[in-house]
Amino acid sequence: MVDTMALQLPFIRPGRMTRTSPHPVRGPYADDEVLLDAPDARLGPALVAAARGDHGPAAGLLHATRTAAEWERRDRYVTRLAAFARSRPEWLDAWLATAPKDPDALLVGAQLAVDRAWQSPARAEVLREVSPLITTAARGDQRDPVPWRLALDHALGAQAGHKYFEELWAAAVRRAPHHYGCHVAALRYLATYWHGSHHECFDFADRAAQDAPADALVQALPLWAAFGYLTDGCGPEIPRERLDTAADRAIALSPRLPAADPWPARMRNLLIFVLVRLERWADAREQLRVNGPYATSFPWDQVSDDPLGHFLRVRDDIRAGAAGRPSGHPRSERGGRVRSGDH
Repeated sequence: MVDTMALQLPFIRPGRMTRTSPHPVRGPYADDEVLLDAPDARLGPALVAAARGDHGPAAGLLHATRTAAEWERRDRYVTRLAAFARSRPEWLDAWLATAPKDPDALLVGAQLAVDRAWQSPARAEVLREVSPLITTAARGDQRDPVPWRLALDHALGAQAGHKYFEELWAAAVRRAPHHYGCHVAALRYLATYWHGSHHECFDFADRAAQDAPADALVQALPLWAAFGYLTDGCGPEIPRERLDTAADRAIALSPRLPAADPWPARMRNLLIFVLVRLERWADAREQLRVNGPYATSFPWDQVSDDPLGHFLRVRDDIRAGAAGRPSGHPRSERGGRVRSGDH
């Protein structure tokens, strides 16, 4: 095997306008200034237009990402547009009717079909039925790794065998060796296939990060392995040093990405989660500052049914911990691994 992801619409408080432009790095932000899953400046107008039934801006946005080979942003935009189409599909239906062979429309449609299938009690069976949609999307542009990320997600949900997964993985990395979305999808598959084998997951993530450029999002892949370990209740112990190294690698990546910007907010929210679990309060406070007012559903929705409220409570914990008054680990309504020996 070669060695080397549906979000909600942005949370809007009553009476507040959606912001899509980056904030200056300042703080602290009041609770009512924090935005959940805010779109960036390019995605925001496409979502607003889609709400009016106009698919044109979404089509233009995805065409631009494909033309410029902006695969990371393309991946994020596809998942967000498909998430919107789950409740408001008319604009996507019109797009597909107008341009039935448009590779961008086909990709959003395939993502939407997979998202819907994941919610079915018969997930594996339904996912097998939507497989042709992914194949059609993959044929749209041979350079595009995003359909292959979707195929890897599909393989996880359809409980595909390891040989088939390896074929998909090889096809994905041929197109984009360091594509973050494909690596996260692969890690999720391997974490399920190797359930409890956290050392193997860390090995995969570390190799990918070591091979990637310093500013690539794949530098945060070991952070995903750390998150999987810290929220799992099985498997052997991982040395604290390895968890810290994963966090340090993501900390080194953070200043290479825009500050107080929605684009890297999901990575920084994940980093904050891990840092708090490791009781690295000062580091967590610095990432809060750089993150600005942007909360993301993931990872907080993995431990709470109220991700925004949970984020705000964790933020209070960080401030208390950095001031020498730790109030405990992030509150979790769903449990998860927290080992006293890790701290």
